[in-house]
Amino acid sequence: MLTPRVLRLSLLRRLRAAAELAPPLRPRVLPARGYQSRGYSSSGSSKYDRPMRQFSEQNESSPQPLIYYIAPSALLCFAGLAAFVHYNDERRAVPLAKGGAQTSVPERCTTNRPAIGGPFKLYDTENNVVTESKLRGNWTLMYFGYTSCPDVGPAEVQKIADVIKLLESKYGIKITPLFITIDPQRDSPAQLKAYLSEFDPRIVGLTGPISAVRQIAQEYRVFFKRVEEVGQDYLVESSHNMYLLDPCLETVRCFGVEYEASDLAEAITTEVKKASASSTN
Repeated sequence: MLTPRVLRLSLLRRLRAAAELAPPLRPRVLPARGYQSRGYSSSGSSKYDRPMRQFSEQNESSPQPLIYYIAPSALLCFAGLAAFVHYNDERRAVPLAKGGAQTSVPERCTTNRPAIGGPFKLYDTENNVVTESKLRGNWTLMYFGYTSCPDVGPAEVQKIADVIKLLESKYGIKITPLFITIDPQRDSPAQLKAYLSEFDPRIVGLTGPISAVRQIAQEYRVFFKRVEEVGQDYLVESSHNMYLLDPCLETVRCFGVEYEASDLAEAITTEVKKASASSTN
């Protein structure tokens, strides 16, 4: 018969053997619970930021076309340009004569019409003031040049002298020939008088301050600029055009260097006759 001590020792051995054979215990890991932020964020879905996000998405999906911004600006620019052109034409329109001076002007001059040309104030070879009002009522042949021109200038002035003689002798027409210098720094009244008298003393020479010469050149769309400057010597490039002005000071024809004197006289006669026929009707 086993004693109690022996039974206790036997039980302890069995418990140790069972403990060595059992698998090790692992700690229990609980699943993490999701965390939801209640602050403001770009990806939030609260009821407060939902309308703002919908408004932003609508704007991004339907942007305003660029034409909505360009069209009003273009219309404003066009309106400003039209107003400027209208004001400039009204300012440059030739004023009507008043009182008895209007009797020498044909009836067709009684309406203001914007045209090439405009008011000016220059000086002739006798230092007398000449304005556009002194040309009114007469046909005028206007030329822009300078006395130091080496080739084209003298040929054009000689053409003017020949045209004057042809118009008076062949057609019985008198016109006022004008020579306006584009080099007022060198072309004084005395210089103009000496130069033009070599061709025909009836050619009226006009000069004046540089600003006044520039103004009339711009009014008649005349191009000129200095070239080949060497010290005090230089040439002046220009368009070398002649302008025929009727008694209303309206430019009716523009003639280039390709016209001969005879062709120029015939063209002027045609315009004078045409104007006379329209004024009698």
